[in-house]
Amino acid sequence: MTATASQIPALPRFSLGRTLRLGIRRIAIELRMYFRAADQVFFTFLFPTLIYSLFAAIFSEQTLPDGVTMATYYLPGMIAAAILLSGVQNLAGDIAVEKSDGTLKRLGGAPLSPLSYFIGKLGQVVVTSLLQIGMLVAVAVLVFDAELPTTARDWGIVAWVYVLGIAACAFAGIALSAVPRSGKSASAVVIPIVLVLQFISGVYLQFSMLPSWLQTASGLFPVRWMAQGLRAAFLPDTWAAAEPSGSWDLWLVALNLALWIIIGLVLSRLTFRWIHKDR
Repeated sequence: MTATASQIPALPRFSLGRTLRLGIRRIAIELRMYFRAADQVFFTFLFPTLIYSLFAAIFSEQTLPDGVTMATYYLPGMIAAAILLSGVQNLAGDIAVEKSDGTLKRLGGAPLSPLSYFIGKLGQVVVTSLLQIGMLVAVAVLVFDAELPTTARDWGIVAWVYVLGIAACAFAGIALSAVPRSGKSASAVVIPIVLVLQFISGVYLQFSMLPSWLQTASGLFPVRWMAQGLRAAFLPDTWAAAEPSGSWDLWLVALNLALWIIIGLVLSRLTFRWIHKDR
């Protein structure tokens, strides 16, 4: 017997408004889950501020050229580290665990599209990274007398480096989540990668102290460019001479971060699988 048109169930239509509403609701859920995980709060939220405070206290007596204090010098690098941790470590670990423990499979059977899911994830990353940077800057200024940018141009640099950097790191984190074979191994895979990137990108050491080949190698990854762009905003222009090319090269900063957004987006699309309940 042939089914009539009225008997054929209608296929669900994509609704942008509904997708956005579910995604915005998902942000609140993601934030609650984030702050309930004590280990995650420590290693991705509090960690940059704690490490910054340690370095600023140890080297508090040292003054660099042009009257720059170590507290001021370390601040742009640690902001870059905060963006890296929020985007890469946070998302790579979270998504890997959710694949392993069946969360993605359950969500695949719920009326939640992949786009709504990622709106929730990216919204959580933006909120937590801004809170993280705000706390880091507050400690730097109130406790260690670090100097902040004083011109609208410099604050504009901070703004666009943050936007490009958080996007690049978020997509890289989504792509990296495909590497761990299980949720249990996620931290063991992700944390060493993040730590190495920070050490070779001028976060914990003065970038000019690194061997030239390591400075070149670090240019393959976004954290080096975030740190360089932020140094351009926080440090005097005379400090540009310490960069590999003797200049801040802000156009290269923007270009490399934009390339990482594209690379991360492509890799995320190729590696992420929405696990449906019937699989």
